[in-house]
Amino acid sequence: MRQWISILLILLSLGLAACAPEPAVETPVGEAPAEAPAEQPEKTEVKLITPEDAKARMDAGEEIILIDVRTKEEYDQERIPGAILLPVDQVQKNAAEVMPDLDATYFVYCRSGNRSSIATALLASMGYKNIYDLGGIIDWPYETVSLGD
Repeated sequence: MRQWISILLILLSLGLAACAPEPAVETPVGEAPAEAPAEQPEKTEVKLITPEDAKARMDAGEEIILIDVRTKEEYDQERIPGAILLPVDQVQKNAAEVMPDLDATYFVYCRSGNRSSIATALLASMGYKNIYDLGGIIDWPYETVSLGD
């Protein structure tokens, strides 16, 4: 029994030691620390935008780039005029080519809002600064075009 208590006390003290904070390393005055902490990139917040607000901003002449993250077949069938196709499964691979300006304003949409949510989160993590999730084309009450138009 004493052996078990001793083992338990050893394990408990090891567990407490593992949870203790690491001691601070002091840098002598006038010297730079050996390793400076890496700067964290500024996290971009994805903003939601309603079709009404998006249309008003587009009609006001703002420089907005529409990104459709559906499949080519869906895009050909119906899209918002002026939209650029960038399927959600190609965002990481092709965003820099399709969307070269990290500071431009992008409105991203899909069919129902699921893929646009994924795509906007990816784009924000890639450093795009003005990303708006427009949701789905099914909620877009304004003009659309198709390949045949």
